[in-house]
Amino acid sequence: MLDSKALIEIRRHLHQFPELALKEYATSKYIRHIIGNFKQEYLEIRTIEQLPTATLVYVKGSNPKRTIGYRCDIDALPVTEKTGLDYQSKNDGCMHACGHDIHMTVALGILNYFSEHQPKDNLVFFFQPAEESENGGKLAYELGVFEGKWCPDEFYGLHDNPQLPAGSIGCRLGTLFAGTTEVNVTLKGKGGHAAYPQLANDMVVAASEYINQVQTVVSRSIDPIQSGVITFGKLSAGTIRNVIAGEARIEGTIRGLTQTMIEKIDSRLKAIGQGIAISFGCEVEVELNQGGYLPVENNPELTKKFIDFMQNNNQVDFIETAPAMTGEDFGYLLHKFPGTMFWLGVEDSSQLHSDTFTPKEASISKGVKAIIQFIEFRMSNK
Repeated sequence: MLDSKALIEIRRHLHQFPELALKEYATSKYIRHIIGNFKQEYLEIRTIEQLPTATLVYVKGSNPKRTIGYRCDIDALPVTEKTGLDYQSKNDGCMHACGHDIHMTVALGILNYFSEHQPKDNLVFFFQPAEESENGGKLAYELGVFEGKWCPDEFYGLHDNPQLPAGSIGCRLGTLFAGTTEVNVTLKGKGGHAAYPQLANDMVVAASEYINQVQTVVSRSIDPIQSGVITFGKLSAGTIRNVIAGEARIEGTIRGLTQTMIEKIDSRLKAIGQGIAISFGCEVEVELNQGGYLPVENNPELTKKFIDFMQNNNQVDFIETAPAMTGEDFGYLLHKFPGTMFWLGVEDSSQLHSDTFTPKEASISKGVKAIIQFIEFRMSNK
C-alpha cells in the first residue's frame, strides 16, 4: 500500500505539472502510470475517446450488492503560483490553486488500497477532467460513460478546505455548495459625440441602471432565510472619454443554494433586462449559462450514514459545516445519482484559488484512511 511518503511524492509531482480543463494530457498519463503499477487482479482501466483525459477504473467486488462510485477532479487554474515552494508549478500561468492535486492523490491512495484488498462491492473511480470550467462531469454523463457496470448506485467525492484542520472531515445534510450560472448581458444603443447626448443612446448609463436594479434581486426577491449571490465582475463599454458608448457588456456570476432559487434569479435578471430595453429604447440580451454547475445537494439517507460514521469514528475529526457559495460540477452528477460530497481539511491561511495556496500534506494520509474506512463500512451495510 502507498505510504505517506509515496503519496506526498505523487502529490508534488502532480503539483508541478498542472494543466487546464480538457488539456490534462500529462496529468492523465501520469495517473494511468501510477495505477498501472498497482496490483491489476481486480482492476479494469477505461478511457473515453471523446473525453481523452478522463480515466475510469472498475474494481471488481468479491460479493457485490451495489456499485460505489468515487470521483476526483484533475484540472488546474490559470493562476501564476507564488508559493516559492521547491516543487511549485513548472507550467507558467497554471497552478493547482484549488487543490485538485490533493484530490487526485487521495483518490489514488484509496484505489491502491482496494487494488490490494478486494472490496466486497464493486467500485468505480472517475478521474474527471474539466471541473473548473467546461463541466467535465456533465460531458461524461452525456457521453453515456456511466452505463452498464460503470453505473454507480451511489457517488462520493471530496473537496479540500483550507479553513478546516488538516485531515479533518466536514459535511452537512442538504446543500454543501451552491450552484453557479454565468451571466453575460449585452446592451446595444447608439454611439455619438459627448457634446450631443440627445443624438445618441448611452449604454454606459443603461448598463449602470441594469446593475443597480439587479442589486435588489437578492434583497427583495429571495427568501432572506436562504442565500443567493449575484456578482458582476466585469463591465466593458466605450473607447475614449469624449465618445458616448453605443454598446456595453456586463459579465458576472449567480450563486444559489437550490436550483429553484437559481431559476428564480435567472428569471428576474431577464425581466430587468426587458425593462431596461423599454426604458432606454435599446436592445438588451441576457445570456445565462449554467452548464453542469448545479447545486451540490447531498442525498439525505446516504449523507446521514456518512456523517454518523465519521462522527462515531474516534480516528476522525469530524466537523459539521455550513453551506458554501463556491461552485462544483459534482452537483450535476449528484442530480443524476444519489451521493455525498464532503470536505477534507487542509489547513492553510491562503484561500482556494489564491496564488499562495499551500495545503498541508499531512491531510492526505488522514483523508485516505477515513474514506477507506467509510467505504468498508458502507459495503458492510445493507
